[in-house]
Amino acid sequence: MRPSDRLFQIIQILRRSRRPLTAEAIASELETSKRTIYRDISTLIGQRVPIRGEAGLGYVLEGGFDLPPLMLTSDEIEAAALGARWVQSRGDPALARAAADLIAKLAAIVPEKLRDVALDPVSRTGPAWEPTEDRIDLARVRGWIHEGKKIALGYSDEQGRATQRILWPVAVGYFDSVRHLIAWCELRRDFRSFRTDRIASAEFLDERYPERPSVLRARWRKTIKEN
Repeated sequence: MRPSDRLFQIIQILRRSRRPLTAEAIASELETSKRTIYRDISTLIGQRVPIRGEAGLGYVLEGGFDLPPLMLTSDEIEAAALGARWVQSRGDPALARAAADLIAKLAAIVPEKLRDVALDPVSRTGPAWEPTEDRIDLARVRGWIHEGKKIALGYSDEQGRATQRILWPVAVGYFDSVRHLIAWCELRRDFRSFRTDRIASAEFLDERYPERPSVLRARWRKTIKEN
C-alpha cells in the first residue's frame, strides 16, 4: 500500500470508530507495523488533521473534520452499489427510489474509469422473493422514528388474534420477503416486532415518547445481544 493511501485509510478507520483506537488495532487492520502507524499519525497531525490521543491509550478523530468529496475507492463504490441494489429490490417504494437515485448519482460523480463499478458491479444480489404488501406507510414510520413519536397500531398476530397497541417505534427491519416494525410496546412493556403485512390500522400520533430514539434503540440492541 502506498504511504498516501495508508494515510487516507487511517483517517477512514478513525472516522468510523466511536471509541479510541490503538496503533496496534490500526496496524492489524492495515497489515503493517505499529511503528509505521505511529509515524503516519505524526504525519497526519503535522498536516493539521485533528487527531487526538497518545501511544498506548488510543487515537480519535475529532468532529468537524472531513475529507475532500468523491475520494472513494473501487471497493467502496462497489459496496455502495451492491447495498443500493439490495435496497432497490427489497426496500419499500420510497427507499427503492432513493436507492436507484443513489446509483445514478454515484455513476455521475465518480471518475470515469470507475463508472462501470457503480453501473455494472461484479458483485450481485440474488433475486428478490415475492414481497408481502406493507399495510403501513414505512416512509412515514421512519420519519416518526426520527422524531421519537408514538404510533397507535391495530395488529393481528399469526393466529389472527387482534390487539390494539401504543408503540414507541425504534427501527424498521428489511428482510427478503417481509418487513418488521420494531418498537417498545406499552401493552407488553417490552420490545416487540410487528410484521408490516399484519398491521390492520395505524394512527401516527403527535405525542413524543419519553426516551430519545437513539437511547431506546441502544436498549433494543442490548436485548438482542443478551438473547
